[in-house]
Amino acid sequence: MAVTAAESFVEIKVPQQKLFDGVSFPAVLSPPPSSATVLPLTRSIKAHKPYLESLLLKSGALLFRGFTVNTASDFNDVVEAFGYDELPYVGGAAPRTNVVGRVFTANESPPDQKIPFHHEMAQVPEFPSKLFFFCEVEPASGGETPIVLSHVVYEKMKKRYPEFVERLEEHGLLYIRVLGEDDNPSSPIGRGWKSTFLTSDKTIAEQRATKLGMKLEWLEDGVKTIMGPIPAVKYDKSRNRKIWFNSMVAAYTGWEDERNDPVKAVTFGDGQPLPSDVVYDCLKLLEEESVAIPWQKGDVLLIDNWAVLHSRKSFIPPRRVLASLVKINNFGSQYHTPTVTKVSSESS
Repeated sequence: MAVTAAESFVEIKVPQQKLFDGVSFPAVLSPPPSSATVLPLTRSIKAHKPYLESLLLKSGALLFRGFTVNTASDFNDVVEAFGYDELPYVGGAAPRTNVVGRVFTANESPPDQKIPFHHEMAQVPEFPSKLFFFCEVEPASGGETPIVLSHVVYEKMKKRYPEFVERLEEHGLLYIRVLGEDDNPSSPIGRGWKSTFLTSDKTIAEQRATKLGMKLEWLEDGVKTIMGPIPAVKYDKSRNRKIWFNSMVAAYTGWEDERNDPVKAVTFGDGQPLPSDVVYDCLKLLEEESVAIPWQKGDVLLIDNWAVLHSRKSFIPPRRVLASLVKINNFGSQYHTPTVTKVSSESS
């Protein structure tokens, strides 16, 4: 006998949630109180994927809590149950390690460092449509993954800084990052060029960078990458709204290590510097509008990368959060990426 969605999932409330237009953000799903009809989470996902996708479209993020997901392998099964194609992590900045199947560690930067708000891989043309996170070991303290709705940020920034947003929409952003040869786990952007492009061959790295629209300038002990101009605002046709789709705040406030100066890491697409006061006010806005639900062991968080920015708070170990990325589906029919003014490479 078929089990209904209501018999597989119960939407619950947690104190940290917010309401936007009457919709809970994020939606939190748990097994029903009666264990008689409870299916394994993977079977429930396969049986009720349309229901889950509809809820994700409305809310932007789903937190599965209280299900039996104990290991990285269990998490991999959950990801695969959705049937989405995997997205190779090419062009991203975070140091990560493959754990099993389609599962990687989340950003491996030190626990005392915060990771600023960003859409995953917004600084490259090929980015994931959705992200999965899994709490294998809950933090001793802190370590939440705050999330915020992108269209809310866009609307509030447009109201506060209309000229800035207009210029951002016209010119887009340039992202500039210097990579070492190998990964540096002490840095939140410490991914070396070999793992960034999944090769140790410079020629292949050049080819993959070109495919991303990225320019490389080889240095004695690494490479300077120049990405853009790339749009900072996109249009989500599936929800009929503009979204604040960029890594501006993350790059300007967090892309810092011995190789990189965050103020130089991101500029307007025409090469002009960003106004510091506006960037930091945007950071404040992101924090004010965000939701940070403390991790519990076994939690699985599904984020629509088109709708939601995410970050990471500092924490006291232990903490082990794993991740998986999936490809954009029906990109051309659902989403619109505006063009931006092209500039010469000299502006970088």
